[in-house]
Amino acid sequence: MRVTTVETFRVSQRFCLVRLGTDTGLVGWGEATLESRSATVETAIAELSEIVVGQDPRAIERLWQRLRKGGFYRGGPVLGSAVAGIDQALWDLKGKALGVPVHELLGGPTRDRVRVYTGVPSADAAAMATEARALVAAGYTALKTAPDLTLGYLDTPAVYDELLDRWGALRDLVGPRVDLAFDFHGRVSLPASRILLEGMSRIAPLFVEEPQPPELQREIGRICASTPLPIATGERLYDRWEVGDVIGQGIAVIQPDLSHAYGISEVMRIAALADVHGVHLAPHCATGPVAFAACLQVDLAIQNFLIQECHLRLHDPGSHPWWRFVVGTPFLFDSGYVHAPRGPGLGIELDEDAIRAAARQPTLENSPLLALPDGSYAEW
Repeated sequence: MRVTTVETFRVSQRFCLVRLGTDTGLVGWGEATLESRSATVETAIAELSEIVVGQDPRAIERLWQRLRKGGFYRGGPVLGSAVAGIDQALWDLKGKALGVPVHELLGGPTRDRVRVYTGVPSADAAAMATEARALVAAGYTALKTAPDLTLGYLDTPAVYDELLDRWGALRDLVGPRVDLAFDFHGRVSLPASRILLEGMSRIAPLFVEEPQPPELQREIGRICASTPLPIATGERLYDRWEVGDVIGQGIAVIQPDLSHAYGISEVMRIAALADVHGVHLAPHCATGPVAFAACLQVDLAIQNFLIQECHLRLHDPGSHPWWRFVVGTPFLFDSGYVHAPRGPGLGIELDEDAIRAAARQPTLENSPLLALPDGSYAEW
C-alpha cells in the first residue's frame, strides 16, 4: 500500500481535515486544525506531503520522525498541527488495513468506555443555569466553564466576588455528584489566580485549567504549591519536551491536544511521561469529530486517563453543524460516557461529498482580539 494523495479541507478556522488516499482505495482521515492559523497549517501540510506521497502509510513511526525533523527546524503549533493531522490519518489507514480500531494497535483497551465533559456558557448566570440543568438531565456527570470576561492583571474585589458567586451558584445547582472544571484560559495573572483559587475551595473543582499562559508555564509550580486544588494545563504545549518542563511541578492533569501536539503518536509518549509523575490526561478537544475520534482511541489505550473534553453535544446527535459530515452515529453516549467505538481505524466514517462542498465555502472567523479599558492587549 502506498500513499497517492494528500488533501486538506478547511471548513472553518476550527475544522480542517486531512485526507490520505492510497493505491488500494483505502482512505485515512485526520484533523489538523489550528484556530486562526488554519491556512498556515494547510500550507505546512502541502509542504510535508512530499515526505508522505509514495510511501507505505503503515510505517507510521518512520514517517513521523521525518515529518517532525525533516526540515531541520522543529517545534511549535503550526508544525505540530500539520503533523498531527497526517499522523491521525496514518493511524486511521493502518487500522482500516488491518480491520481493527486504532486502540487495538496501541496495546488494546484499558477500559470499555470513556467519561466525557462538555462546556456551559458563563456570561449570563441565567443561561448558564438553564444549560447546566439540561446537560445534567441529559446524562453528563461533568461540566466545564470559564470566566467569560476580559480580565486585567489585577481587578477589583467586585470582579472576583462576582465570578466566585456565579461559580458557587453553579455548584449549588448541580450538587456534589456532578464534577465541575474551571478554565482560566491563560487570561488570569499569577496574583489573580491565587485570589480566585483561594475562594474556590468550597466549590471543589475537578480541576482548574490553564491558570497561566503557556509562556509562563515555568511559574505553574508556584501556583500548584499555593493551593490544594488540582491544576491542569497543556493544551498549548506541543510535544513531550515542552510537557517535560512542567509535568513534575505539581500539576494533576495534562491536556495535550491531539490536533496540535503531533498527533496520536506523540500524545501516547506524553501519556507515558505523565504516568512517571502520577499525572493523568484529559485531552483538550475544542474542535471536530475526527479529532474527538482520535482522542477516544488514545483514551481507551492509556491507563492514566481522567476525562475527555467534547463540545459536540453527544447527547443530541445532529445538533452540532459538524455532525452533517459524519455518517451514522459512531459515538454512543450514555450516562456521561462514550462507549468504545467498534469500527476500524479511528472508528468514524465521513461524508466526503459534504466535506468537499463545505470546504468550497469555508467559515473563516478568527479568534477575537480583545483589549483592556486602556487599549492594551487582553488575553482571550
